[in-house]
Amino acid sequence: MEKVIGIDLGTTNSCVAIVENGTPVVIPNRGGYKTTPSMVAVTEAGKRLVGHIAKRQAITNAENTVYAAKRLIGRKWNSPQVKNAVATSSYRIVEGPHNDVRIVLRDKEFSVPEISAMVLQEMKVIAEDYLGETVSKAVVTVPAYFNDNQRQATKDAGEIAGLDVIRIINEPTAAALSYGFGRNIEKTVAVYDFGGGTFDISILEIGAHGVFKVIATAGDTFLGGEDVDARIIDWLVSGFKEEHGIDLRQDRMALQRLKDAAEKAKCELSSVRETEVNLPFIISSGRNEALHLQRTLTRQTLEELSDDLIERTVDICKQTLEDAKLGKDEVEEVVLVGGMTRMPKIQQSVQAFFEKEPNKGVHPDEVVALGAAIQGAALVDDKQEMVLLDVTPHALGIMTFGSYFEELIPQNTTVPTHRTKIFTTSRDNQTAVKILVMQGESQRAEDNELLGEFILTGLRRAPKGQVEIEVTFEINADGIVSVRAKDLETGLEQSIQVTATSGLTKDEIKSMMENAKDDLVDRRTSEEFEAAKQEAEKLIAEIEKLFPQVQQIVASSDFGRDAIEKAKAIVDKARAAIEKRDAAAVKEQIEGLTRTHRMFKGVVAKT
Repeated sequence: MEKVIGIDLGTTNSCVAIVENGTPVVIPNRGGYKTTPSMVAVTEAGKRLVGHIAKRQAITNAENTVYAAKRLIGRKWNSPQVKNAVATSSYRIVEGPHNDVRIVLRDKEFSVPEISAMVLQEMKVIAEDYLGETVSKAVVTVPAYFNDNQRQATKDAGEIAGLDVIRIINEPTAAALSYGFGRNIEKTVAVYDFGGGTFDISILEIGAHGVFKVIATAGDTFLGGEDVDARIIDWLVSGFKEEHGIDLRQDRMALQRLKDAAEKAKCELSSVRETEVNLPFIISSGRNEALHLQRTLTRQTLEELSDDLIERTVDICKQTLEDAKLGKDEVEEVVLVGGMTRMPKIQQSVQAFFEKEPNKGVHPDEVVALGAAIQGAALVDDKQEMVLLDVTPHALGIMTFGSYFEELIPQNTTVPTHRTKIFTTSRDNQTAVKILVMQGESQRAEDNELLGEFILTGLRRAPKGQVEIEVTFEINADGIVSVRAKDLETGLEQSIQVTATSGLTKDEIKSMMENAKDDLVDRRTSEEFEAAKQEAEKLIAEIEKLFPQVQQIVASSDFGRDAIEKAKAIVDKARAAIEKRDAAAVKEQIEGLTRTHRMFKGVVAKT
């Protein structure tokens, strides 16, 4: 059976999992970590770095290191969230050719799906190293509140990374799959998912026979741990400015150091009452004296700084319960997901709102990837008895006369589904109508996301309001939206399959796929070289350590002197291959080095 990996493409960290012999497991990366930072960097030499290696050099290469790209994926350039990121990020964000977002690294522009593809490619490599075989299929998770354009951009990222994304599923739903897997329970569960960049709340009914039905979902795709970090950074920056009159935000390296320190302090305050932020030599003053930043942050101050952010999540929970038409007492279990839920204040707020102690039985950083792997296995295994009924997170409809939004499919409708409504012409003798397909919750059309448009022409001339047009919306199991408009009198019909856009054309995606493949070959080759180099250098060091003893023992015979010359030649050849960074040549020399090492050890042992 084909292997399908589950990927949690997170704002701060990403995680990959697989179902092995019926058990979902998280795959560790080469460093043994279960999660990998969702960070990408380009070095001065033009080399791409992903994950821990990118994070380690972020301070010295702040302008060319990307973090939290997920918060920008699928967004339009003029959105308030993008403006916020432009003002606060240490890397450069510019407008792309299709009103999309591009990130500049070493004078080269990258689209956001391209940056996310580098992280997905890293997840693919981690899985392939672990399984010892090529992986091509994946289930990737997204925040439940992502709109169609953000989902499409995530799918494009998968394609660029060389993955066939067979399903995109919502993060809280994936967490619920993992929580309920193999437990044979019947419960109404709320999944409170507060991650690095996004917040989601989903209420689900879990049935005893593997039925997972989402009742309601809501969230905020620009609310997460990054915002808590930003509050700590603001607090540190304003304190330093008061003391020294210098704004640390003007220095990219200082800003990156602050970001690192803020994240570290936030994590520490989940287990201690206070922590010291100590950043020596943070910046030089105008008089060339080095200035240091040293402040004590208490848990209470952190709670005060982030109080309104936590309150926003509680308000969203309240609204979602109302949408689900459920009382707090009807929710039997509250499952905490996402790194931010380790914060004691958040746990207290969730407990106070739902009036029950939240369940901490799932791993907040791994549960989403495990759920994605479970869904992946179910999609390729006919014997898996699991039914997943998700909902559309946003209302779908069309723009009507006066720039109003007319809803056809309400938010939280179980998919697949279809709905029909009848509209009339708004002008006398109108022979064509333009159907603008939109997604969102505002009654004002311009506040919602435009998904697509088409024109129904050839209508008969008649006074306004007399031509009736039937509009039908349909969503399939993959969340693909189709819209049909029909003149009820003539039967004239026009339709569109709404293809959400990530801001990339098919040609751009194809070209990015080729670039990603080349980069992967380069990275794999350099990793291969590094492994061979380490082995060769270890053997050279062992041989050179034994040289004086062996020389003393065998120098008196011609055969011995000849063996020593050969050994020196092998070591020199290996060194030359390392110098040329030739992986194949280094591997070739390893055999000779191993034989020499064995012979030297034998000679010494005999004496």
